[in-house]
Amino acid sequence: MSSLFEAYITNLGKYNEGQLVGETLKFPATTEEVQALLKRIGVDGVRYEEIFITSFDGDVLGLYDHLGEYESIDELNHLAHVLSDLDQSDIEKFEAVIDSGEYTGSVHDLINLAQNLDCYDFYPGIDSEEALGRAYIEEMEMLDVPDNVLPYFDFEAYGRDMRINEGGHFAPTGYLTRSGGKTAASRQPRGQIGRFWSRWPEGKGGVSYRRR
Repeated sequence: MSSLFEAYITNLGKYNEGQLVGETLKFPATTEEVQALLKRIGVDGVRYEEIFITSFDGDVLGLYDHLGEYESIDELNHLAHVLSDLDQSDIEKFEAVIDSGEYTGSVHDLINLAQNLDCYDFYPGIDSEEALGRAYIEEMEMLDVPDNVLPYFDFEAYGRDMRINEGGHFAPTGYLTRSGGKTAASRQPRGQIGRFWSRWPEGKGGVSYRRR
């Protein structure tokens, strides 16, 4: 099983005595690997019993911002096993949720999040309100916009409205919202599209602009 992240495990007792004794542990790890590392750094359960984590590293974007120096090795290992069962698209969704700040209070919260990613929808590559508006109109047809109106449609304003209504979040890799956020109430009839026009022809005198 490939490593998802790693931590530098340090002997707390020796550190308090002025010695930095530690070693990198890759997660997920077997019980034998954990015990062997603890033995090598002198954590024998008698004179030295406690550890702390000096640093984290790995491939899960943003994860280390939510991990502390006194995390449990067992809980970290559990998290790594849960994450290792996810495919790349779910890893990206997980990264987006933790970027939003939800369910990041503890390793237990992160584990729970990783086991409940179906509560979220994630759209990779959508990084702005205009891109969101275009995706919802042109790809998902969330609003019925006549072809002759599309050139004058304010995709950014529509995307902003949708983001606010859904409580969505732009993460570094895409747009995140809770599943089920796009209900029938999100769909607006053709008669209401006027407020999203950025400009429209007015007679033969050219183009007029509406202040939003």
